[in-house]
Amino acid sequence: MESALSNIISLAMTPFGKHPALIIQSKDPYNAGPPLELLLRAPVTPQQLFFVRNHGSVPDVDPTHYRLAVTGMMKRSLELSLDEIRNGFSKSTVMATLQCAGNRRQELMAVAPIPGEVPWGAEAISNAVWSGVSLREILLTAEVETEARHVVFTGLDQVKKGSQTFGFGGSIPIEKARGTEVLLAYEMNGEPLAPVHGFPLRVVVPGYIGARSVKWLANITVQREPSDNYFQAHAYKLFPPYIQAETANWAQGLMLGELSVNAVICKPFEGEMVAERVDISSDGGETWVVVELAKKSHPWAWSFWEARLDLKLTCPKR
Repeated sequence: MESALSNIISLAMTPFGKHPALIIQSKDPYNAGPPLELLLRAPVTPQQLFFVRNHGSVPDVDPTHYRLAVTGMMKRSLELSLDEIRNGFSKSTVMATLQCAGNRRQELMAVAPIPGEVPWGAEAISNAVWSGVSLREILLTAEVETEARHVVFTGLDQVKKGSQTFGFGGSIPIEKARGTEVLLAYEMNGEPLAPVHGFPLRVVVPGYIGARSVKWLANITVQREPSDNYFQAHAYKLFPPYIQAETANWAQGLMLGELSVNAVICKPFEGEMVAERVDISSDGGETWVVVELAKKSHPWAWSFWEARLDLKLTCPKR
């Protein structure tokens, strides 16, 4: 009982009710991710462990006054309340992994410094079951014009860059937006979205960098060109290794979109001692036997081992 109460108090004291073991990269804005040993515990990441990437403070949104504006190259502009989104459209569900475009940046920083960026390890990735409205259904209702090429999202958060303050934003190509997997999500793992994860409504774009899954969605605009938001037109761009930020022509950078194939060894953990094991085969690798290692061994010396094998004897031809 005392242990359970202690856990409740501990979670209440952590930012946004997150698990106390999260690796906090910055407190304001709040950016954190789960240790890999906790991330591995289940294929679906609980909200308490799900990584957080913010560029500004978490907005306090009143769901009763919330409205989503859908405008641009379409026959019907829409202004939808949360109730209209929940009850006026069919509910869709998708399991999707979100990953920050800067995940594993520490490995790049080991080669050269990257000033002003979050030094993520491999923890800026998580997986959840998302439920909400298919973006495709919204676009069909609005009757998008055939010349439209991009769908732009803007959030209700306030990001400060120099003397400017604006909502985080980005866009995806119209072809991706029409995919049934892209959601305007209001639930995460069967629960309402937590404020830190985009309550009351967020975009979920499976297969794309996390920056395109805009949280606290304020408006959707359909247009010919990609978003001119700082985080699409300037940040989250790819350049050759010889280009430096101070001299880069940002108009020529490749806008990040689809995620590249990525694999991380999560176990054994860094610094973990791994038990020795030797397997032996007597039939060319078709079957294997685990050998017994001598109980006394030393890290800088050899180890004796033995195994019992069933050998098939063959007589030489005469």
